[in-house]
Amino acid sequence: MTLLAREALHASLQDPVLESIGFLNEIMGRYPDALSFAPGAPHPAPYEDLDTARYLDRFTAHAAAAGLGPDRAARLLYEYGPARGLINGIVADALRRDQGIDADPDALVITVGAQEAMFLVLRALIASPQDLLAVSDPCFVGITSAASLLGAGVVPVPEDADGLDVDALAGACRAARRSGRRIRACYVAPDYANPGGTRMAAGRRPRLLELAAQEDFLVLEDNAYGFTAPAGAELPALKALDGGRRVVHIGTFAKVCFPGARVGYVLADQPVSTAGGAAAVPLAAELARLKTAVTVNTSPVCQALVAGMLLEHGGSLAELSRTRSELYRRNLAHLLRALDREGGAGLPEGVEWNRPGGGFFVRMRLPVPVDAGLLEASAAGYGVLWTPMAPFHPGGGGTRTLRLSCSYLDPEEIDEGVRRLGVFLREYVRPRAGAGADARPGGGV
Repeated sequence: MTLLAREALHASLQDPVLESIGFLNEIMGRYPDALSFAPGAPHPAPYEDLDTARYLDRFTAHAAAAGLGPDRAARLLYEYGPARGLINGIVADALRRDQGIDADPDALVITVGAQEAMFLVLRALIASPQDLLAVSDPCFVGITSAASLLGAGVVPVPEDADGLDVDALAGACRAARRSGRRIRACYVAPDYANPGGTRMAAGRRPRLLELAAQEDFLVLEDNAYGFTAPAGAELPALKALDGGRRVVHIGTFAKVCFPGARVGYVLADQPVSTAGGAAAVPLAAELARLKTAVTVNTSPVCQALVAGMLLEHGGSLAELSRTRSELYRRNLAHLLRALDREGGAGLPEGVEWNRPGGGFFVRMRLPVPVDAGLLEASAAGYGVLWTPMAPFHPGGGGTRTLRLSCSYLDPEEIDEGVRRLGVFLREYVRPRAGAGADARPGGGV
């Protein structure tokens, strides 16, 4: 029997991020009764009564009325369809209506989730070993995993309470030039980023675009959590401020529709010159060409479901996401109140957390190393799960920080989970913190 050595396969298979994700899934399976603040999954309540047939009918009626006729509109659901997508016009209208983003349907590609969009964009932009991807640190592991699969060099750039440090990014660009390389793109999630809940300040957004123009890189904007902003506190997307076509805007319908659809999109309107002096095409056209070698096309049935949901809500992403946004803001506020109550009951010195205004995540710092052993002790002895932050830090930080996700739980589960977390911190973490800052967690309790 042939035996393959992992060391002889692609280096991405030895990426510690993949190992950590696998461990987290394994420990969730071993402790099914533990209350889990680990998954960043959308809450199931909004799609429990999802009428998929109605949404499909809504889309096919729209397509028929647009000139296809009933028979051709129905066939759209059963054929491959174009790589760039079927619902581009509907998505472009929603972006224009809700976010002030001037989106040409021809500059959009409808993808199999945002993850495929990230992969396609990196494959197009990172053309040689000299091209680098800058990322915020901490950072969503999806983008760093995609970079690992493609062998792309990653440059971590720290963030503070106001988001990505633009001055540090400028320094990273200079350092790359000195080494004969260049930062080709910079990934950011400006609104309530996964994992830390950070939001980029309004004044920092145009500064990032100015630097992109000066240093000739593109900004990859991940817009997964912007819909959770409280009413009146919305900030413009980077793409809405993008007068120089420096921003590639990536989005997903997982949170506002349902995750099983696996539908995302990428708006890439940067002109690409072609050989022979032909007219330039949008970068999206090149991404669609790459997509034919990956997934060929995004499921037409899933696209139709998403489009039908949008059409039933007046073509508005904001209207579609309204009840979902309220649910996540409720859960986040409930989590913060529960943490405040536990803090009032006395927690170990050095336990602290941030207070994001939206999104799914709260970041908590502990006075001891946060690793697999500590998570095992929390799950086995106290019935509560969370996510260690170190895998989200490509620069090597986050070793004393964990992430709490509030999205998948109900308020009573949040209360009980935080109560268990408080007991764990007082009974298990405090003794180890008192024994020395570098004390390692032991076995079960």
